[in-house]
Amino acid sequence: MIYDFAVIGAGMAGASIAAELAPHASVLLLEAEDAPGYHATGRSAAFWEECYGGPGVVPLTLASGPYLAEHGFLAPRGALYVGRAEDAAAMDEFVATFAGTGVTIERLDRAGLEQLVPQMRGDWCDAIHEPACADIDVAGLHQHYLAAARRGGVELVCRAQVTGLTRESDGWRIVTAAGADFRAARMINAAGAWADTLAGLAGVAPIGIQPLRRTVVQLRVDPEAPADLPLVLDINGGFYFKPDSGRLWLSPHDEIPSPPGDVAPEELDVAIAIDRFETATGWRIAALERRWAGLRSFAPDRLPVYGADPADPAFIWFAGQGGFGIQTAPAAARLAAQLALAQGPDAMTRGLDPACYSPARFADNRKARTA
Repeated sequence: MIYDFAVIGAGMAGASIAAELAPHASVLLLEAEDAPGYHATGRSAAFWEECYGGPGVVPLTLASGPYLAEHGFLAPRGALYVGRAEDAAAMDEFVATFAGTGVTIERLDRAGLEQLVPQMRGDWCDAIHEPACADIDVAGLHQHYLAAARRGGVELVCRAQVTGLTRESDGWRIVTAAGADFRAARMINAAGAWADTLAGLAGVAPIGIQPLRRTVVQLRVDPEAPADLPLVLDINGGFYFKPDSGRLWLSPHDEIPSPPGDVAPEELDVAIAIDRFETATGWRIAALERRWAGLRSFAPDRLPVYGADPADPAFIWFAGQGGFGIQTAPAAARLAAQLALAQGPDAMTRGLDPACYSPARFADNRKARTA
């Protein structure tokens, strides 16, 4: 059988685009691990935050919000960017950056900050409140898309690491580590941290998608973290934390270049996270209960990459989704599927500009890299 599409990677990216394609085409979904969602999807910090990813990602986030809310995947949280007196210029710049993007934010003084996070130390005196921020049920959303794909006739094959790709006249021959091979007219690269590796197997010029390690730890603190605490982010990117079932999830907001793989947290990054947290807040850490790390993959301009490769339209990119791939999944998958099927926009995607995310924007850089 020759499938219309073979989607490589069954994390949130692959599952969502497979589900969007399923009503219109035959789809094969290949996953290297024993089960979908083992890597970035299963290690997400699980929030929908309008400003995350910058102004270029805001349209995707806002377009995805109604779908996530209507299907019950969002729970109100709120976010608070915090800074000290010396960070006033950074706070001003943040407000200016998101002016006119449709994001709702408000500036708070120390009194307003204390009402939301009284444990912040006194030198943290400036804040930007983003009331619409919400928690995401990541596992629920992922299963939602896998179920939709299954209902649409998508064939999911796990333990199917791609080891060989051969371009044929009618599409692709795909060889897996288990020895099985498959054929598809077009291939969708939803391989996350392995996106450039997969392109190399296909003989397609890499884009320069870089996996970056992000560390998260779970803390038990005294006093216990209140359930209604907002997501708190350092305006300078030094940390963020949020409550989860009476605990705190804390990250040093690290971005450490790493090869694709099953990453683990480094002790130094864990220590940095704890030091920054203790410097910024008055909580006493009662226990460090868990630690983990995941890979967030970025294109050179930190915007996602959606669409057919200019050199081979049978190779379609759906990658480079950084830390915002979960919160933008509905609109991203809908847009990428419409591009792959040569369909026009619908109500969800009408306000999105596909050219902003096209792999064609890297043409000059890729020529230079392969020259």
